[in-house]
Amino acid sequence: MRIPAHSVCTAIRDDIIAGVHERGSRLTEELLARRYGVSRVPVREALRTLEAEGFVVTRRHAGACVAEPTEQEAADLLEMRMLMEPLGAARAAQRRTEAHLKVLRGLVRLGQERARRGNSDDLRSLGGWFHETLAQASGSHALTSVLTQLRHKITWMYTVEAPADPVGSWTEHGAIVDAVARGDGERARAITALHTERATAAHRLRFTGGTDRSERVRTSQQAVNIPSLRH
Repeated sequence: MRIPAHSVCTAIRDDIIAGVHERGSRLTEELLARRYGVSRVPVREALRTLEAEGFVVTRRHAGACVAEPTEQEAADLLEMRMLMEPLGAARAAQRRTEAHLKVLRGLVRLGQERARRGNSDDLRSLGGWFHETLAQASGSHALTSVLTQLRHKITWMYTVEAPADPVGSWTEHGAIVDAVARGDGERARAITALHTERATAAHRLRFTGGTDRSERVRTSQQAVNIPSLRH
């Protein structure tokens, strides 16, 4: 059975984010096909998609390689997220369905429970699911796609410190959902903007020289899950 290119793309992307394929390393179709147990055709298609997303670059005489983002490129991603996530929340307040609200409320209950108990192991994944669902609730495929790509690339470029006040962080999640449920787009936008700005301060670049870059970004702004393939 032919494995879809999007599944291969997800597997390669996950491995790039995890550091299995290091920045600047070559990505040969033959080796990737062997690693993921597929033919070279879906690998070729996946590499084209990952190049469009910015994870891969094509170099003369070297072929496809893992991209090597600069500090400025990484900082730009955080600034983009601080602009786009509040927009997504405002749109969700106008376009969400009852199914979206049910999932969002369930995630908030779980997040608040884990935060109160001091169980931080699940909080990062719960937070990711929350923001993914909120983006989907915007009713915009284009906006959801952009936010998903931003999350992937930020995860690749940054480590994230645990929030100093996880209970407060999930209280903000709950306030966002309350605003979305009432259809109050402006309040949803404002709370999400504040929440995203606070979260940005906890991001630290993975590569050299980025210890305080995310802090400079923060201060400058003040005023469906496909399992990875393994072979």
